[in-house]
Amino acid sequence: MDIKEYISSGILEAYALDGLSSEERRGVEDMLAQYPELRAELNAIEEGLEALALETAITPPSDLGASILSQIEDKEAPAGATAETKVVAMQPKTSVWAYVAAASIALAAIASFLAYDYHTKWQSAQNAFAQLQANNELMASQYNQVNQKLEQLEDDIEIIGNSDFQRVNMGAVNEGDNYTASIYWNAKTEEAFLSIQNLKQLSEEQQYQLWAIVDGKPVDMGVFDFDVKGLLKMKSVANAATFAVTIEPKGGSVNPTLEAMQVAGNVG
Repeated sequence: MDIKEYISSGILEAYALDGLSSEERRGVEDMLAQYPELRAELNAIEEGLEALALETAITPPSDLGASILSQIEDKEAPAGATAETKVVAMQPKTSVWAYVAAASIALAAIASFLAYDYHTKWQSAQNAFAQLQANNELMASQYNQVNQKLEQLEDDIEIIGNSDFQRVNMGAVNEGDNYTASIYWNAKTEEAFLSIQNLKQLSEEQQYQLWAIVDGKPVDMGVFDFDVKGLLKMKSVANAATFAVTIEPKGGSVNPTLEAMQVAGNVG
């Protein structure tokens, strides 16, 4: 809590002049209870306002009473006449400085209240701007993600629709399993893209590994996880006759673990 900033906001003057709402007054009173220096500042403000009020008070002349009695004695009522009491309106002589002081107090109160009101609205505007900026950043991030997915989808569609890519379907090798995956392989460019339809989740210590059988020997084409979305580019390979997927330790193996083979499919 910045005490100096709180004092300079003008809220204590507004409190002393009863210019706050009930909720704002409770907030000030909570702060006064927590910070003795705020209470001391409020006391000084109230004392200053009281001193200004006393300085601008108008004291009647000391000889006013004697002057009135003298006028009464000089003007006695005629004999036999009924006495009539007249009320004489007294016009106080107000010093111009009294008006100036009163105006100064009013202006000081208004200035303090306006300063506090401006500070409150400024803070609200700052909060609203920060929220708007955060929303814009979130929308920009979401747009970038959607745009990236759209670009990936367009690339995938282009590959799938390219007649140079041959689709090789890989089915489950173990009876009772329904695992499936596909390879889009371009024999001319040797590019290969993997599409997963259904593979089980593995432990954190395991990964799937793709293999190509070339001239009867397994060739590593890279490792991947089960939750790949869209087409995943794998290592290029030439003269592939068969593609297969095995479960290997995380990072892959030099040679495939044949008893852990999940899916396989022949080219052509």
